Amino acid sequence: MDERDHKKLGPQLELFYIDPEVGKGLPMFLPKGAIIKRELEKFVLEEETKRGYQHVHTPDIAKLDLYRKSGHYPHYKDSMYAPIVIDDEEFMLRPMTCPHHYQMFLSRPRSYRELPMRIAELAQLYRYEQSGELMGLQRVRTFCLADAHIICASEEQAVEEIGKALDLIEHMTAVFGLKLDVDYRYRLSLGDRQNTEKYYKNDAAWEMGEDLLRTLLEKRGCKFEEAKNEAAFYGPKIDIQMKNVNGKEDTAFTVQYDFCMPDRFDLSYIAQDGSKKRTVVVHRSSIGAIERSMAFLIEHYAGAFPLWLSPVQVKVLPIADVHISYAREVAASLKEKGIRIELDDSSETLGKKIRNAKTEKVPYFLVLGDQEVEKKEVTLESRDRKIGTLTVPALIARLSEEIFSRT
Repeated sequence: MDERDHKKLGPQLELFYIDPEVGKGLPMFLPKGAIIKRELEKFVLEEETKRGYQHVHTPDIAKLDLYRKSGHYPHYKDSMYAPIVIDDEEFMLRPMTCPHHYQMFLSRPRSYRELPMRIAELAQLYRYEQSGELMGLQRVRTFCLADAHIICASEEQAVEEIGKALDLIEHMTAVFGLKLDVDYRYRLSLGDRQNTEKYYKNDAAWEMGEDLLRTLLEKRGCKFEEAKNEAAFYGPKIDIQMKNVNGKEDTAFTVQYDFCMPDRFDLSYIAQDGSKKRTVVVHRSSIGAIERSMAFLIEHYAGAFPLWLSPVQVKVLPIADVHISYAREVAASLKEKGIRIELDDSSETLGKKIRNAKTEKVPYFLVLGDQEVEKKEVTLESRDRKIGTLTVPALIARLSEEIFSRT
């Protein structure tokens, strides 16, 4: 399966590389890789905004006391970067966004009318993975997480939101051509009542949370396995498990039920009757870390991305120098409509230009010769077949629809 390994395809297709002078686990995205990253982020923003998420932006650094308050420090101390001392205060590169989002919720009094509040962020996070665990884009030391925290008025509202989060995950994975129970599966990750060092102590809340998630999955008709001692320290979770090209299974992203943080941060709201009530929090990620999703998708598609994700969507191939002027006109028309193109005006033969386009896994290429110049048309070919002759407006309409629909 070497031909699908993202660690080889990434540099080969000029998507990303790891620079030893920059540091282990710190990927450098080249222009083509940065395009894929931006397209995935755009996909997240569009789909989450449709579903009522409010996207925010919070700092990459915070006072260490914030993580002491949340309990992440010292629970995750070994996977955090060392504190930074500034003006006699300790700061931390953030390993997660939840404390920032809680503080945002607490910035003013909240009413039941505002709940559920879906706070989302494409957040840059920093975690100190051990050197032996680093692997391409799959295990890195800084990454962008498609993160969200849904602050709910009740357990019932939280369960409803978890169901909607799973709907979103299933929709987004389907766009990538992934099928539940084939390409990924659900795992219900449970706590351990006896391990009070690892897990927040509240047996009744653990029982309720685990039962709520179990019942939800059963009602959805999902296959799932239960895994003891795999929960977050603040509550049970539903993990989305995927295998990489080497057959190693990993948690791609997760939906978590949290009864701990509302107590630690006093996350409360004013109920309809005027009383103060405690919230319940749902942590979730729609496609997980962008880097890890990219690693999986590079391997899933073997680098041959669908049109909307492809860094170069169309290559324009004039047969000879005399056709270059028309090729530039066509290229300009496509660019104007937001289609990503490359013009190959080299002196190579047409056969070599086509082979190069296919090696680079470009979805479409246009062959332009005497006939195309005379008729002001293009001959369209894909990675695996010749499609035919089209006018430039018809080509733009066809490509634009494919890009828009993400098919």
